[in-house]
Amino acid sequence: MSNKDTTAHSASKTNSQWGGRFSEPTDAFVQRFTASVMFDQRLAKQDIQGSIAHATMLETAGVLTAEERDAIINALSDIAADIANGHFAWSVALEDVHMNIESELTKRIGLTGKKLHTGRSRNDQVATDIRLYLRDEIDVIATELTRLQQGIVGLAEREAATIMPGFTHLQTAQPVTFGHHLMAWFEMLTRDYTRLLDCRKRMNQSPLGAAALAGTTYPINRELTSELLGFAHPTRNSLDSVSDRDFGIEFCSFAAILLTHMSRMSEELILWTSAQFNFIDLPDRFCTGSSIMPQKKNPDVPELVRGKTGRVNGHLVSLLTLMKSQPLAYNKDNQEDKEPLFDTVDTVRDCLRAFADMIPAITPKKDNMRKAAMQGFATATDMADYLVRQGIAFRDAHEIVGKSVAYGIAHNKDLSEMTLQELQQFSPNIEHGIFDVLTLEGSVAARNHIGGTAPEHVILAAQKAKADLLTR
Repeated sequence: MSNKDTTAHSASKTNSQWGGRFSEPTDAFVQRFTASVMFDQRLAKQDIQGSIAHATMLETAGVLTAEERDAIINALSDIAADIANGHFAWSVALEDVHMNIESELTKRIGLTGKKLHTGRSRNDQVATDIRLYLRDEIDVIATELTRLQQGIVGLAEREAATIMPGFTHLQTAQPVTFGHHLMAWFEMLTRDYTRLLDCRKRMNQSPLGAAALAGTTYPINRELTSELLGFAHPTRNSLDSVSDRDFGIEFCSFAAILLTHMSRMSEELILWTSAQFNFIDLPDRFCTGSSIMPQKKNPDVPELVRGKTGRVNGHLVSLLTLMKSQPLAYNKDNQEDKEPLFDTVDTVRDCLRAFADMIPAITPKKDNMRKAAMQGFATATDMADYLVRQGIAFRDAHEIVGKSVAYGIAHNKDLSEMTLQELQQFSPNIEHGIFDVLTLEGSVAARNHIGGTAPEHVILAAQKAKADLLTR
């Protein structure tokens, strides 16, 4: 065998998509170590979408004939169907989703399949695929987030007048309504929703046509492929197009903030279902039991959401660390962006689905909530405000109420349970009207302004929220 024949024989053992420069095949372990097809095959749908748009554009640029374009598009559509039906054989030897699909395309239509990659690189191809994938998933996540908020609003409206203690430092502070507390959750999630939309808007740009890093010499039409793929416009710099993953980092940042909010919600749900609080009941279908303690009903769903927050936070740090030292343009490091991003997407979607199903099914234990609000002198601030209206300076009123509370602790009496004579020993300015503000109902009703806990404003807030959700 001649030297020429030996070189050709060795090169044939390498990856046929890029092996021309190589004289020996890739080590079997290195092949597995560097392959990404095990996880990036979930980009197959988007990869085929991008290839169809690219083929359509190449025909208008005169690179492909109409017959070649149609052959490529038809074969890619068939491959997409095979993948969807589980009839596609993925190969680690072909490294990634892109080469697996291109190799199969060439098997099916021959030389024409090899023309598809004209004017593009795997660098702009994967950048396009990830943006298409993430855009699709953002739309699903936005729908689930809206569904969760709808459930919260519905429950808040029903429980607009249900009194419970409000806490600071996990100590009883002032009475609020359960509906008001739920609407606080709604506001947190609304900000998360707007962050998600902002992320989608910034990432909705097409990198296709940036090629490896510098663009291409072929007469491509990036505006056309951008339009065909539903992007707002093409990216404006080829180096940046293929090398940055800030859109993925931004999504993971959104996810970390969302899961932080959901973790806080979870913590409250876990506390409220405990025997010590006993404020709410979760349906059995969202809980589990104990293998040893038959009385247990564990709030596993909120506990898992609380736990998964650490997982998502870790993915954000992972992507930030991945990108922090990379010079322009593309580096193999970026293969490591997908698993954290994919897992973040899956985790966020599942957590939202679980909460959207569970929250509307919560049953509040109103008597227990009210009884808890009666403890801890929750209307002390209302008494201080009453004294101010009676002409007493706030700091003096604060001291009077503090002494009244000390008296209540010593005699095991709430402020509302004291007689007028008992209260007047602390200030002669106290009159019978004080009892209008010392009741729980009087306390919450007095917060009668936008953002306050008065039931009528909770109902107005819920109604406005429902109207806003309908416009999404």
